[in-house]
Amino acid sequence: MDATKPIVLIIAGYLTPADVPRFHEELYARLYGELAARPDDFGAAEVICEVDGLVRPNLAAVEVLARLRLDARRRGCRLRLRGAGRELRLLLDLVGLGDMAV
Repeated sequence: MDATKPIVLIIAGYLTPADVPRFHEELYARLYGELAARPDDFGAAEVICEVDGLVRPNLAAVEVLARLRLDARRRGCRLRLRGAGRELRLLLDLVGLGDMAV
């Protein structure tokens, strides 16, 4: 994994609480999958979540993003959102995570 190349996750559709583990597992696999083969590799420094395909952003979407942010931070990565619409930005502001959508 190239540390200069960010991990890009596509988050689209209408999310429910059942989607939280799926995205957590996807990020975990992307962050740690290659590390098992090459323990000296520290992986990507940034995770970008493409969120312009979200349909009716809701608190489940916020939970997915908050969990991904926590997972990325634990690995020493920065998480950014790309394509956050007005509704998602308002929800993130409401729960104190508005800095994610910058």
